[in-house]
Amino acid sequence: MPTVAPLDLDGHCIATAWLGGVPHFALADGVVHRLDNGHRQAQAHDGLACAVPSLDGRALLTGGEDGRVCAVAADGAVRELADIGRKWVTSVAAGPRDAVAFASGRIAYVLLPDGRTKELAHPRSVEGLAFAPKGLRLGVARYNGATLHFPAAEGKPAELEWAGAHTGITFSPDGNFLVTAMQENALHGWKLSDGKHMRMAGYPAKVKSLSWSAKGRWLASSGAPAAIVWPFLTRDGPIGKAPAELGTRGDTMVTCVCFHPAEEILAIGYADGMVLAARVADSKEVLLRRPGKGAITAMAWDGEGRRIAFGAETGDCGVIDVAG
Repeated sequence: MPTVAPLDLDGHCIATAWLGGVPHFALADGVVHRLDNGHRQAQAHDGLACAVPSLDGRALLTGGEDGRVCAVAADGAVRELADIGRKWVTSVAAGPRDAVAFASGRIAYVLLPDGRTKELAHPRSVEGLAFAPKGLRLGVARYNGATLHFPAAEGKPAELEWAGAHTGITFSPDGNFLVTAMQENALHGWKLSDGKHMRMAGYPAKVKSLSWSAKGRWLASSGAPAAIVWPFLTRDGPIGKAPAELGTRGDTMVTCVCFHPAEEILAIGYADGMVLAARVADSKEVLLRRPGKGAITAMAWDGEGRRIAFGAETGDCGVIDVAG
């Protein structure tokens, strides 16, 4: 039976991550908590807006309402990477060779591996950032589509157009597809080799959480009373195909999804704080956590795929040992 070690914190959990085998919980007040032979914490910001782990798993990259971008190490050491003054850093992304991208207003900033900082201005606000899995290529979600930059090189970016506000962005693990979450209740995707559109609609709510399976065969999403899982098994991805639905509950919305690091098993968090695991192959479900105080807003598997760090909008956090 799975076991849950609770960590009751005070505030909205923005992100969870495993650094050096230690679970970390980043809260909106700017404090990063960790369970490392006891409960420890580090003050990273005066108000935190976004956080993602670095690609090597050694640090949590954070953006704050104080205009700072920081790297929080596994031992709690906070290193400032950038300071743009009293502007909110609304999105941050981890790239190859320690590259970091972050956004504020209409500008995406890229901290390049050679130490330079590149500013990429856009006509409207930058809503989401993601690095491609190969090469130093940055995707930007914006109004009416997405923009693809090669920030280390000069030259015009590639523009992918689709009417509406795009609020989040992700590349498939093989780099062949780009998917955005939209302000309306939908996803939109592009097959990058030929620009084909992928319309992924029908959600009853906004999609705020996306997760790729380890080999990129499936893309899971929140925004419905089940995890909506789109197939990327062929060259055309989900074009003309229906998604699978995992962990269906008639009256409770899925708010967070997180795929296992090796298996096609999905952790599903709900608006009432419940967490399930479901297997794509046969839809088999295992209850991992009973309902809690608030909606699950963040989840992360450890490297071995045995434990899940989770956080909720009410500060209701903890670690699930799946094996018990």
